[in-house]
Amino acid sequence: MREATTLTTAGRPPTHHTASGAFRLLLTLCGLTALLLTSTVALTAAPARAADAPAASRSPAQAAYLADRLRENPVHVTDQLPREVPRSMAPDFARLAERTGVPTYVLVLPGQSTSGEDDLLGAVHDRLGRDGLFVLLDESGVRQAAAYGVRAPAEAARTTAAFELPYDAGPLRSFELFVDVVAQGPERAKARADAAHERFRDGHEPERMYIGPSDRQNQSFVTGIALTGVPLTILLLALCVRRARRRFPRAAPPRPKDGGRPTATRPKWRRLLVPGLALATAAAIALTAPLVFDQTKRGPAPLPTSGDMTARVERIAKGLAQDPVYADPESPRVLDEAEFSGLHDRIERFGRSEGGGPVYVAVVPHLSEDESAGDGELFAAAVRTKLSKVDGIGEADGMYVVADPLTGYIDVFNHGLRLESLPLNFDLPESIAYGDDRADEADDHLLGERLDALMTYLDEAPRTDEPTTFGNPAPAPSPKEENSLPPLFATDFWPGLFVGVVAAALLLGLVAGILGIAVTVVRRRHPTPLPADALPLLSPTEPSEEYLRRTARTELHAAHEAIIAGPDDAQAGGESLRISAAWDRFEAAMLLVDGDVDEERSPQTPGVDPATLLAVIVLARASRNALDGDPNDRCCGVNPLHGPSAGRRHVRVSAEDNRRRMLSLCPLCLDSATAAPHELRERKLTLPGPAGTRVPYDEPADSPLWVLGDGISRLASAVRESSHVH
Repeated sequence: MREATTLTTAGRPPTHHTASGAFRLLLTLCGLTALLLTSTVALTAAPARAADAPAASRSPAQAAYLADRLRENPVHVTDQLPREVPRSMAPDFARLAERTGVPTYVLVLPGQSTSGEDDLLGAVHDRLGRDGLFVLLDESGVRQAAAYGVRAPAEAARTTAAFELPYDAGPLRSFELFVDVVAQGPERAKARADAAHERFRDGHEPERMYIGPSDRQNQSFVTGIALTGVPLTILLLALCVRRARRRFPRAAPPRPKDGGRPTATRPKWRRLLVPGLALATAAAIALTAPLVFDQTKRGPAPLPTSGDMTARVERIAKGLAQDPVYADPESPRVLDEAEFSGLHDRIERFGRSEGGGPVYVAVVPHLSEDESAGDGELFAAAVRTKLSKVDGIGEADGMYVVADPLTGYIDVFNHGLRLESLPLNFDLPESIAYGDDRADEADDHLLGERLDALMTYLDEAPRTDEPTTFGNPAPAPSPKEENSLPPLFATDFWPGLFVGVVAAALLLGLVAGILGIAVTVVRRRHPTPLPADALPLLSPTEPSEEYLRRTARTELHAAHEAIIAGPDDAQAGGESLRISAAWDRFEAAMLLVDGDVDEERSPQTPGVDPATLLAVIVLARASRNALDGDPNDRCCGVNPLHGPSAGRRHVRVSAEDNRRRMLSLCPLCLDSATAAPHELRERKLTLPGPAGTRVPYDEPADSPLWVLGDGISRLASAVRESSHVH
């Protein structure tokens, strides 16, 4: 242009000197005026430039780059999301895109923090120059879709994918549903989209497809509780029920049909039934828990290849080898040409300054899904390592500046320059590192202005005698470990085992309390007599009248039920004699209550005194024993509540009377008569007397019990004789 101007002026005819000077002066004044106006407009429009940049200067570069990628391959997967959407998934997206029935172009990019995706798809379509279905996806799923020159329900398919799938379905599953809806045609796609939107508006949100570490910890905790709580509950509840049955057993143990002695032991298989069931339950829980809680991954991301994890670093290192300022072409452009040029000049001057050196600026997003898991320090170290391997670079020492175009954050890491490393990273002014309110409002975060301020800060930073380095960053977590759930039998599984034991104990206490209350209620309504072998141990020496009344009612009802359920007395032989003895004793007990089984329920019944109640108890028990084939006609003379006798001894049972008496004794008292005779005095049964006193059971002369020493049959006869007299 300058040459063309020279040729033009050279061919111009000569003019007068004064006129020529005046003309040049006029041109100079006009140029100064234009320059002043241009500067004023530029300064006034500076904030607006930042706001208009995505549509004006930044989107075209981004759209042109993406159009070139789609020209090479209709599916472009970014290399910035290897942990979530690795580039190796591109063939999977391509196979799904073929099912739409129209030319489909797919862009998988990081989620943008700025608006303008619709403009981006349109700009990419314009620069590509091809019609088709354009789809933009990010790490969560289909974000935008537009059809250019083809008939495809892009928006309906996008809406369906957004409302029918949970947020953790992943981009591939989202794109698969998107493709299926597109293939259904416009009418069916619109109806499906409307239905999905209506369900979502009514609160029917899709359930998550994957769980997180906290969910796995809950599963481990529940598994631990079940593994100890359920088997222990089975064992403890069985023990609780068994003890309850022993405490409240049936009226008499079942006798063998052959008339032999009842056995006190259970079959071996029955003794092992409950422990075996508990052990089988524990094994079943341990085996089925991994099948029920079969999740192994936190999300749908496949395992990236080593190439996926290094692609972006290699791309950026290659770009920095050619230019010290690298702006990510996939992201909205935040530096215009003037800012690029000015930054290059500042970097060049810093490199020539004392203690200065190379500065590498990478304007790229930093996300948790990238190869460094969003760690700028780790990213800078990886870029330096790759850059050192590029031919002609050598050891790539220098100042590495990492600027995020999405968040606007700036980090600085020193590698080998004579500057203090820690202040650069931790004491960087906030206006440079994070920006101020103006930077937050601007789409470009004023990165150009802040990077220029950063270079000023580096110029003024104090130098050191020796080169320093920020340090070696910790490695990023591996994608496999990051996306894997903890084992089921780990983390909170061990506390769950302990809680299971505590829960089983608490449940046992609750069940025992409920069972005790229930048994008490049932026992009061339907009392059950104690077995004969438990009578010596459980029968009191000084029973209350209420105890005698309750026991008499229980024994009388049991005898009544046994008589009714027994065989009739038409049978001959020993069976007939046994039934006859039982009936005699039962009828005598009935005579004492005037023939009414429930008569003794009333404490006001005349004639039903403690001695009479004791006689009813003895006769009713003897009636049941006779039905069971027990020919024993005597009960314990020390305490008739002890049940049938096992032998006779001369014993002393009164402290006032030193004479020995021949008495029938139960097994317990019979042993005491030999080992500890003095204990028999303490076991002598006494009954409630007048005015709260206690009297021996056999002292009242008007009681039928004075003949009990001659046998139970004699007691029954005495009761009948007394009844006839009355």
